[in-house]
Amino acid sequence: MDWVLYVVARGFLGLVQLLPLTWVARLGRGMGALVWFLDRRHRQVALSNLTMCLGKERSPDEIRALAVENFRRIGENLACAMKTSTMSDEALRPHLEFGGDRRMLEERDPLGQRRLMVAIGHFGNFELYARFATIAPGFELATTYRAVRQPRLNRLFQDLRKRSGCQYFERRTDAQALKAFMNRPRVMLGLLADQHAGDNGLRLPFFGHDCSTSTAPALFALRYQAGLFTGICYRIGLARWRIEAGPEIPTHENGTPRSVEAMMLDVNRAFEAAIRLDPANWFWVHNRWKSTRIHRTRPSFASKRTNEVRAG
Repeated sequence: MDWVLYVVARGFLGLVQLLPLTWVARLGRGMGALVWFLDRRHRQVALSNLTMCLGKERSPDEIRALAVENFRRIGENLACAMKTSTMSDEALRPHLEFGGDRRMLEERDPLGQRRLMVAIGHFGNFELYARFATIAPGFELATTYRAVRQPRLNRLFQDLRKRSGCQYFERRTDAQALKAFMNRPRVMLGLLADQHAGDNGLRLPFFGHDCSTSTAPALFALRYQAGLFTGICYRIGLARWRIEAGPEIPTHENGTPRSVEAMMLDVNRAFEAAIRLDPANWFWVHNRWKSTRIHRTRPSFASKRTNEVRAG
């Protein structure tokens, strides 16, 4: 099965490399529409999530239309990610722009030790977050990922991702390497923070409903004295995206560290605002509001950092 999936992925990758990016986007949208009809389970998850969060503001027909467009967007973004991962910064320039709060890049430490922690989410072509280095000269960029079970497929994905110049750390096995990275000056770490965080997460409201929320962005910001921001990838047209940095989220108040709960609540609110601007742009097929289990799983980066911060 590993070999079959690798051959299929490799073949599709070869196809998208031959096509212009806009054609790849249309192909992806068509595939997303097909998945809408075939994948009943994720179709129901998307409809349920959209109804729970936006049902009081949108009619059932509008909710369904948003869900269909969401599947098309996911197909578009996944297909385009396979193309954009191999494109140069110059080739990407007509398709990608940056905006938001540029003050995040200002050096405020007299010793030049500025570190940045960016809470990111599954918005638009989220693989493009790695290209933020193009407007952040002097910063090293990194993020985390979870390896897929198929070794060949995992190597293929990582070979594509590494072309961006961003460093990737496996969430379950690279904790020490990530710690060493964060102890260096002028680094920027992006962590996905919009999915169900399991038993190690905090139960915080998101669209008025409690869900397990990752504590990692707040904990890393405190532990490594990093500025905390959010990053959103908006789709602004066919095969066109805009990555925006949100205003800085305070990590201290009157000289005292803010609570992790308060900081992550600010992150959730920033994500809510981004979703309301373009509801079809987010990953509604993930069930972020599922219940946590009674037993605990293996400790994650977040739980380890909680102990470190509390220990001083």
